[in-house]
Order: sequence, then C-alpha cells, then structure tokens
Amino acid sequence: MNRTRVVVLGAGIIGAACARELSLAGFDVLVVDRGRPAGGTTSHGEGNILVSDKGPGAELTLALLSARLWPSVVAELAAEDPDAATEYDPKGGIVVATTEDGARSLTTFVQSQIEAGVVAEPLSPNEVAAAEPALTRDVAAAFRYPQDAQVQPAGAALALLGSALRHGTRLRADTEVLGAVVAHGRITGVRVPGEVLGADVVVNAAGPWAGELSARLGAPIAVRPRRGEVLVTTPMPGVVRHKVYDADYVGAVGAGSGELQTSAVVESTWGGTVLIGSSRRRVGFDDTIRPDVLGAVAAKAVRLFPSLAHAAIMRAYGGFRAYVDDHLPVLGEDPRVAGLWHATGHEGAGIGLSVGTGLLLRELLTGAAPSAPVEEFTVDRPAVLA
Repeated sequence: MNRTRVVVLGAGIIGAACARELSLAGFDVLVVDRGRPAGGTTSHGEGNILVSDKGPGAELTLALLSARLWPSVVAELAAEDPDAATEYDPKGGIVVATTEDGARSLTTFVQSQIEAGVVAEPLSPNEVAAAEPALTRDVAAAFRYPQDAQVQPAGAALALLGSALRHGTRLRADTEVLGAVVAHGRITGVRVPGEVLGADVVVNAAGPWAGELSARLGAPIAVRPRRGEVLVTTPMPGVVRHKVYDADYVGAVGAGSGELQTSAVVESTWGGTVLIGSSRRRVGFDDTIRPDVLGAVAAKAVRLFPSLAHAAIMRAYGGFRAYVDDHLPVLGEDPRVAGLWHATGHEGAGIGLSVGTGLLLRELLTGAAPSAPVEEFTVDRPAVLA
C-alpha cells in the first residue's frame, strides 16, 4: 500500500475530491482547513456541472471528463452512504441568444464546441417554448446541452469528504496553516499553531485563498478572488426546468476586466427555489452585498424570464471564485518547491471540475497516464507565476 503522506490544504469540493481520490489510491491523507468543511466558496455557489460555457481547449476537455465521471461518482457515494445529499440532477442546460448578432456568435461558438466533443442540439421556437414555457419568446437562437447538470454544492463536497474519511483520510478543521517546512528544496510539512504536520506531498486546494496561502508556503501563485452574487426566490416548482442562460454569460466568464460583469443565469433547485445570477467583479475579499449589483442581475434575469418580475426574493448570497488571468485551472507540482502541488484556479467551474481534477491529481502522483491533457494547467505558466 502507498503510504505517502499527503496534506491537502482546503476542505472545499476541490480538496474533498482530491482527498477521496488519493485515499482510494492508498495515500495517507490529512485534510486541513482553517474553517469548516465546505464552509467557504463551495457553499456559496450554484452547483453547476457545465460544458456549455467552455470553448475548445484543455478546460473543456477536463469538463467533459468530469461530466462523464459525475454519474458514477454519485452512484459510488450513494452506495457508501444512502443519505449522501449530492442532489445530482442531469437536467441539461439551454443557452439562448436574444439578438441576431448574438445568435450568429452563439451558433459559431456551438459549432466549435461540437467539433470538440460537446453535444449541443438546436431548438426551434416551438421546442424552446415546450422546454421552458416561462422563457421569453424573444429568442433568436437556442441550443440544448444535455451534458450539463447540477449538484447541491455543499452536500456534494461533504459527500466526497465523507467518502474520503471512510477510506482513511483524516480531517483537521479550524486549523490555520502558518507556513511551510522545507529541507533541501523539498517541502516536508506545514506549520500550524503549536506543531508541524509532516508531509511528503502538500496540495494547495484553498480556492480563492490559494494565492495568499501559497505566499505563506514560500511559493506565491497569482490566484485572486473574483466575487459573484446570487438571488434566491421562494419555491417556484416547475417554473424553470433547465439551467438557462443568455449567451453573453460566456463573455462574462472570460472577461479579464475587474469591473462588474453581469449576465442572466437562471435555474431551479430540487426544493423549487430559483437561483438567479450571475455577477463577476474583483473586489478583493470584500464581502459586501451591493444592491446595485443585485439589481443589475435581477434586471437581466427578468428579461429572460418575465414572470420573475413578480417573484418573491427570499435571500441573496455572494462568494469568491478562484481567478487566474488566463482563466485556466492550476494543477501540478510547483517548480520552486518539490512536493508542493497546487489544485486551484477553477473560478466558477470548481464544482463541476472537482471530480476530474481529483482524478488527474491521483494519476499525476501515481505516475499513471493522465485521463486529460494537463500541460495548459501547469504552475510555471506566466499567468500563474506573474
């Protein structure tokens, strides 16, 4: 049995998925988090598992891998624990364009995705109306993405972590990492209050806090927080049947500006509440919820689903995404400190990409051939070591 000691820093969904894969491979895994499991970014997302918002390239390949893995992972989690609250829903997504210019851009984008292995089906106006009766009829083009799905993000993270614990992983919550212990260029542990946790491998899976944590470990990477907000309605069962968003969402995801970016993203949960997004802005770790941002998000959502103008908003929440300038995850060993690995930078796609990321990390650490290309995710690229 492989008894390599691995300390995973971060008990969100990326850390949980990595810990599960490594524990299944026989590694001696310890997960450390300064708070509680799934208590940070993971619990402030929408639970998206998307291929629809990604153009051809390494991230799309990872998204396709993860989309294939999720059903089997969910089945394994349910077999281990029938009460696992993943709420996996393969409901699919619908992307719409509401202008002729948008329709042309969306159609071109979809064609490039299809060539890369994405399943996308054009919908006629009648098919759009049948699929989403409450959606605006002002639709110039629409495509259905059957590979899109959704989970309850905190529930899925806790289920993954619970599986890891059943397979030997240990957990240290409410434990802050103060720094690294390095000998002869290799990390040998991390310092926490009052002690050193020995390790052969350390995995920085701290999401938007990975940049700050990496500096403490002596190998800074350029991962920064990017904030988003979501509105939640009272239960409206059946009003929204898929994940539906306007085609300009793809542009908002890929925008490099720190200024506010908004787009209409609407979907329901198992409980019938409707989640309304989305926004993106770089404000550091300022967690102030701004009414003007919520208003901008709501206005775009109402244009997509006019009946939402009469919806009762139950609450609003915000969270931070792990942002990298080139919009690609960071996955690999740090070239400056042997044994230090990073698994972060997934921005708003971390929930969906988590199981694929965990598998790739396991394969890289065991010397197996990666199930997807990882060259574009390496730590030594300019956007990460800037």
